Amino acid sequence: MSLPGADRREVQGPSPVSGGGNGVAVASDLNRLAIVASNQSTSQRLRLNPNKDHKPDSYEDLQLDFSPSIFSSLERYLPPTMLALPRDDKVKFMKDILLKYLPHGERNRVQKHREYRQKIISNYQPLHREIYTMHPQTFFVPSFLKAINDNSEESFRSIMSEPSPGVFTFEMIQPRFCELLLSEVENFEKWVNEAKFRIMRPNTMNKYGAVLDDFGLETMLDKLMEGYIRPISKVFFQEVGGSTLDSHHGFVVEYGKDRDVDLGFHVDDSEVTLNVCLGKQFSGGELFFRGTRCDKHVNTGSQSEEIFDYSHVPGRAVLHRGRHRHGARATTSGHRIKLLLWCRSSVFREMKKYQKDFSSWCGECFREKKERQRLSIAATKSELLRKEGESTT
Repeated sequence: MSLPGADRREVQGPSPVSGGGNGVAVASDLNRLAIVASNQSTSQRLRLNPNKDHKPDSYEDLQLDFSPSIFSSLERYLPPTMLALPRDDKVKFMKDILLKYLPHGERNRVQKHREYRQKIISNYQPLHREIYTMHPQTFFVPSFLKAINDNSEESFRSIMSEPSPGVFTFEMIQPRFCELLLSEVENFEKWVNEAKFRIMRPNTMNKYGAVLDDFGLETMLDKLMEGYIRPISKVFFQEVGGSTLDSHHGFVVEYGKDRDVDLGFHVDDSEVTLNVCLGKQFSGGELFFRGTRCDKHVNTGSQSEEIFDYSHVPGRAVLHRGRHRHGARATTSGHRIKLLLWCRSSVFREMKKYQKDFSSWCGECFREKKERQRLSIAATKSELLRKEGESTT
C-alpha cells in the first residue's frame, strides 16, 4: 500500500544541530475526535477501530490514484452505514479522504508516477526474484521472528534496546538478504543507466538511491509493514497511529564517496520510520536524534535528554516516530546503504486535523502542558495562602 513518496521536511536546526554539523491519540481523546468526511452531505465518521469481521471489496481492477490495497485496508474503517453501499460510492468516500494528504500540486504527479512505475515494471527484469515475495525465515534473524510470533510487549522488549526515549534498535535482517537486496538495487541502477531511463529519487534531500516500490517490491514491503512493523508500532507508537498503519514509502539511500555525504536535520513524512543499515563497509554516518515535535514546534530547541547519537550497524534496525527530528553525519569513508520504510496511517492523519494538543508525543507540547499545570498550581497555592492570611487578620 505505497503512496507516492512525499519529500522529507527539512527543519531549521536548533543549536545542538548547528553546533554538531549536523497515531492515534489515547482512547479517551479518540472518543472526542470528530473524524468528518467532507464529501458527504451529512456528517460521516470513520470508525475508531476496524471492523475485523467485514470482508472488503477488491479494487485491483480499478484505475485509482493509490494502490488498490489501501482501499481494501481503509474500507474496514468505514461507517457501518456505508459498508453495504456500491463499491463506487465507497471509492469516492475513501479517495476524497486520501487526497487530502497530498501536498499542493501533487495530484497530477500521482498519475504521472503511476505511468512511470508501470513502465519500469514492464521493462525491468529482476535479478533476485526471491526477494520480491516475503520469505520470513530467509529475511529475518530468528530472534526477531520469535518476538513477532509471540506478539507481546515483553517479547518485543526482549530483543530491543531503547537507548533514547522513542528510539528502538534491534537485530532484524539476515546478512544474506542484505546482500541480495543490495545486488538487486545495483542491478536496477545498472539497468537505469543502460536504458537511459530517468529515475525518480526517494526525496529531495537524497540525490542517490532508489524507490523500491517503483520496481516491483511494493507487495513485499506491504507485508513487511503489516505483518512485522505494525504489531511493534501498535505497542510502542499507539499515540501516532501505530495500530492503523496502512500505507508506506519504501526506498534505499546511499552515502559515501561520489554519493550523498550526509543528511540534514529533518522530520519524515511518516508516522513510524524503519531504518535498516544494509552495509557495506564504512565509517562515520552516525544518526543524531533531537526530540519529537508536532508541526507547530518543529523548529524549537532540544532539551539535553532529547540529544542522542547512534552508530549504524549492518543488519540492525532503528524504529522511531517519523516526527522524531533526526539527521545523519558525514560518511567519512566507504559506502553506506540503508533501507527506509516510511509507514503511514490515513486514519491518524484524518484525526490529527481536529487536535490541538499533542502532548502525548510532542516534547514541546508536553513541556507547555506541564508549565501550565505548574502555573495553575502555583496560582491556586498563592490564592489559598492569601485567603488564609486574610482570615487570620
